[in-house]
Amino acid sequence: MQKSNKLKILNDPIYGFITIPNSLIFDLIEHRYFQRLRRITQMGMSYLVYPGAHHTRFHHAIGCMHLMQKSVQVLRFKGVEISEEEKNALYIAILLHDIGHGPFSHAMEHSIVNGVSHEHISMLFMEKLNAEFNNDLTLAIQIFKGEYPRQFMCELISSQIDMDRADYLKRDSFYTGVAEGNINSERLITMLNVKDDKLVVEDKGIYSIEKFLVARRLMYWQVYLHKTSLSAEQLLIRVLKRAKELTKRGEELPASKPLKYFLKKEITLDNFNTESLETFSKLDDYDIVSAMKEWQYHDDFVLKNLCQMIINRDLLKVKIKKKEIKSALLIQHKKELMEKHSISQAEAEYFVFTGEISNQAYTRKKQGINILHKNGKIEDIVKASDQLNLKALAKQVTKFYICYPKDSLKM
Repeated sequence: MQKSNKLKILNDPIYGFITIPNSLIFDLIEHRYFQRLRRITQMGMSYLVYPGAHHTRFHHAIGCMHLMQKSVQVLRFKGVEISEEEKNALYIAILLHDIGHGPFSHAMEHSIVNGVSHEHISMLFMEKLNAEFNNDLTLAIQIFKGEYPRQFMCELISSQIDMDRADYLKRDSFYTGVAEGNINSERLITMLNVKDDKLVVEDKGIYSIEKFLVARRLMYWQVYLHKTSLSAEQLLIRVLKRAKELTKRGEELPASKPLKYFLKKEITLDNFNTESLETFSKLDDYDIVSAMKEWQYHDDFVLKNLCQMIINRDLLKVKIKKKEIKSALLIQHKKELMEKHSISQAEAEYFVFTGEISNQAYTRKKQGINILHKNGKIEDIVKASDQLNLKALAKQVTKFYICYPKDSLKM
């Protein structure tokens, strides 16, 4: 018996009741590709720092759709013409913008698939869904790609003041308990307008934008680039790389079928085909966690210890510096580890490594945030604001880190 469509209402802890606007959106949400997002953590390994950060990509996507509904309502009220077809396309594009995320959000992109971004996989999922839904997603795909001639619609999906950022800052702030990231999404949206087919913010919303940019900067340093989250994510990337390396050598590691597929095959942008996409659609956080619970007892020194570190939250030490890490320090830590555990340099490099992190809350090089004054003049937020900090926020700040183990590695 075919399941009937219902225009359901969802209860969200951030916005209250969210209405699913039509049967097509309902069917897309019900689709197994989208339901997978319930099993993909929004903030990767951040729950090891902020215990409440267990919310999912599903939460986020629904929240983005809700904010897009508000945006369309506001812009139409202000006289911006948006057809029913364009309205639905905007809802679909923002709903599906993150559908291509892999387990723990970003770790997959840097380990067992090479050079295949979540944006590219999202695009492939949307094209597959378009074929299933009688080409009803064609306009949404055009907007998602940034190819639709009405530029403000593309900016609502992807820009420095898009619905994605408007939701994740507020949502991540709520679930982590980091009050500094809490922004007034509704106020921001109420101040949106369109001028010369570009998205602008009315000048009375300038302080809300200032708060939005400051909140973004603070959330990056305090949450997204927190040193413990950084350490855990790097460990996870190395777990998957080591598992792939052992599989290449002929080891048969216990894992789910989808995970085994990606461990055994060299998947790149060129050969990410229909079979890869279908297998990817069955892969989520649970595959990785259950695999690590098995792998923590493996004979391999590297795999065993990396998994135990994550499972037991006994992570690497991390030191963050303003200057580049001296190579002598890196060599010293590697040498100590190699001597203590009689391991090779290649094995030691799984535990001792350096990297860099950068934070730029705002960039003027691409689609800036434009303020619309009452006289019709448009001005970039940095020029329009009397908040001197915004100039600093437009500069990229780079820091350097080194990770190395505590005295807890086991033979």
